[in-house]
Amino acid sequence: MDKFFKALCRKKPNDDDGSHSKLARVLTLLDLTGLGVGSTLGLGAYVLAGSVAYEQAGPGVVVSFVIAAVAAAIAGLCYAEFAARVPKAGSAYIYTYITIGEFAAFTIGWNLMLEYIIGTASVARGLSGYIDALIDHRMEKALQSIVEFRVSFLGKHPDIFSFFVVLTITALLAYGVKESTVLNNIFTGVNLMVIVVVLISVGTKVNPDNWNIKPEDIPEGVKGGVGGFMPYGLAGVMAGAAKCFYGYVGFDCIATTGEEARNPSRNIPLAIIFSLLIIFLSYFGVATVLTMALPYYNQDPKAPFPNLFDWLGWQEIKWIVSIGAIFSLCTNSLGAMFPLPRVLYAMSSDGILFKKLRTVHPVTKTPILATVISGIVSGTMALLFDLHQLIDMMSIGTLLAYTIVALSVLVLRYDENTNFRTSVPIQDKSVIVKQLFNLNIAKSPNALSSKIVKISLLLYALVTCIVSAILVNAQDYLSAQYPLNLTILTILAMSILILFLVIACQPTEESKITFKVPLVPFVPMLSILVNIYLMFQLDVNTWISFSIWLLVGFVIYFTYGIRHSVLGSGSQTLSESQLENPFCMVGLEKA
Repeated sequence: MDKFFKALCRKKPNDDDGSHSKLARVLTLLDLTGLGVGSTLGLGAYVLAGSVAYEQAGPGVVVSFVIAAVAAAIAGLCYAEFAARVPKAGSAYIYTYITIGEFAAFTIGWNLMLEYIIGTASVARGLSGYIDALIDHRMEKALQSIVEFRVSFLGKHPDIFSFFVVLTITALLAYGVKESTVLNNIFTGVNLMVIVVVLISVGTKVNPDNWNIKPEDIPEGVKGGVGGFMPYGLAGVMAGAAKCFYGYVGFDCIATTGEEARNPSRNIPLAIIFSLLIIFLSYFGVATVLTMALPYYNQDPKAPFPNLFDWLGWQEIKWIVSIGAIFSLCTNSLGAMFPLPRVLYAMSSDGILFKKLRTVHPVTKTPILATVISGIVSGTMALLFDLHQLIDMMSIGTLLAYTIVALSVLVLRYDENTNFRTSVPIQDKSVIVKQLFNLNIAKSPNALSSKIVKISLLLYALVTCIVSAILVNAQDYLSAQYPLNLTILTILAMSILILFLVIACQPTEESKITFKVPLVPFVPMLSILVNIYLMFQLDVNTWISFSIWLLVGFVIYFTYGIRHSVLGSGSQTLSESQLENPFCMVGLEKA
């Protein structure tokens, strides 16, 4: 049993800078920023701004986007530090493998696969539906007349167009990472120009009075709340922020390019920060002009801008924005699928997924087999499935990955070394008590301080889960009428504060890297709190579906991965690239 537990917790040493990777290192800072913007900017600008304004927040949607941006930014800072520390393909999977262990890394990698598969398929379906709407749903009518599905969880008909969209993206990604990112940069540039056109044109029609509509001015029979800037109160703005957060999901694909980026320890953190800034400014600007030009209760939650331009009588602008939306969805499709084969490549290189998936084409320098399989699976889902019930599963995967990355940042900052080959000796109880608040004034991490941080983080995660569950599911019982509930919540909040102080008192390592998260441990711990809270916003069916997916992955890991892991071969101190070319350690190349 002890051997089994050690196998689950074995960690990948962080002693490979990716310089011996088979992948082509061709991506510049512009390419990486374009990839992050292209994979993210779309849903928030073309759908969420109007949808959240109409259903949850009213004009307060601009505040919702700000709150969501803060949540995404603190997750982005954690990603940026890890990208500076670990210039390897695989994103959160690799980060978890280095800091927490193999089983947790497999769980995150398997989780990310689900996120990217559903993301690719759903965006392809959205692109198909958008184009079909512009031609009066002729594709839908034609296909439904040939084949009609009568199964609740499938689409009404096979979406052949979206299937070929995914296959086209697959071929592009398999052809070469540089070529695909050049096209992505072009599409992203067009998308940004369309956003500028929207801001300038609609900006001429803004009316600040639409941010302060009086209750008596709201027409009868419409959903309008109490009027004003926040017609549905602060609760509506926060609910809108939870929804707007998903408009920022996608920037993490930058972190999967660690072995294809030039100067990754510098360019990946910068690209994450630049892309999030561009995305936030776009969302904030669009939400501002949209809600000022048209009262929030007149917004169309499904297609806000075509509705606005019909209301204004601007048919030409409507088509320009429609073309921009199509380009946006194309780049979203490319960005959604781009990380998937790289996660498969990283996991198969470590032996915990089938090793054939790590095959790199000698000409294109891309993980060809992983890319093709990713495209076939995503394309099949786009062809057959109605993905509306699965959208939230993307969010679970993303939020869990963000949480693990934030935890990993803290573990690395407070551990006595980066390879985690330490054991904690037995300490006198008085020494342990003093170390809780670092009364010994230790200046560098030691085995005891590292152990204290890890236990405190575990307790913090558990308490945060309990607090989030209470805030989400028991809001009606948090009042003066229920003093016991308020007392329990207060005790839990004090526990969080004490755990924060304990962690903050511990010494941190002082290695010099190109980027570090500021205000540690506050920023990573805040990221954990926000992510867990948003995860508890998801419904029970989403958690059940997610559990089934995890169960399938665990079967694969325990029947194949745990036995074929590279680290399980007894070469734990060597990286995968060093195992394939041991001569590189002495400056020679294998003949």
